[in-house]
Amino acid sequence: MRIVIKVGSHVLTEGGSIAKERMFSLVELVADLKKNAYEVILVSSGAVAAGYTQLKLDRSSVANKQALAAIGQPFLLKMYQEKFAHFDLLCSQVLFSADVFDSEKHITHAKVAIDTLLENGVVPIINENDTVSVEELVFGDNDRLSAHVAHYFDASMLIILSDIDAFYDKDPNQYVDAKRRAVVHDISEEELNAVHTPNNEFATGGIVTKLQSADFLMKHGREMFLASGFDLSDVRAFLIDHKHCGGTLFKV
Repeated sequence: MRIVIKVGSHVLTEGGSIAKERMFSLVELVADLKKNAYEVILVSSGAVAAGYTQLKLDRSSVANKQALAAIGQPFLLKMYQEKFAHFDLLCSQVLFSADVFDSEKHITHAKVAIDTLLENGVVPIINENDTVSVEELVFGDNDRLSAHVAHYFDASMLIILSDIDAFYDKDPNQYVDAKRRAVVHDISEEELNAVHTPNNEFATGGIVTKLQSADFLMKHGREMFLASGFDLSDVRAFLIDHKHCGGTLFKV
């Protein structure tokens, strides 16, 4: 079974630097999934945050974010390489420009590369090329990119690991009686067009971009699972033990 795992900036960063223990836990999860016959494509944010650990530029400027992404991308990949090496796994960097999914020819070429990597046991680590693609730096945090990766590269499911551990009937940060929605079959226009609420200085997404990703995938007959990236017990239970303990499954 082929899946895409997307990890957001808030999960990968802490106190202005990369959260190394959480990154290691993520890599360990991928290694365990591969042992359980999963093909895993990883869509990882964190390049800007990784760049900021090396050069403290003002992140309110898009130009500075582009520069930080350029510094941080190879640094981030090196950290992943070191952690995957613990499990005797190779990983690879795949950077996409924003328009790669606008062309059937580009999609075909990209899919051949991804398929070849997976056939050889390599974990593709995908990110948008933030140095030249401004949109994801401003809004999205790779949520929509990961949905397109899941669809066009034939993954059965997108897993989003986030600071948001599930989809609730109301904002759990404001309402103590908010209830988790375990399974969602449709998303309202109001929910899809709500105000964006990123929770972290490095994050540009929020629940709305995740809902938009889920809506896109459901319309294309695919599924999405949203769970915590801080505590991986829910996603482990769901994918390895086939038990739905926490998180939200979006499916038609």
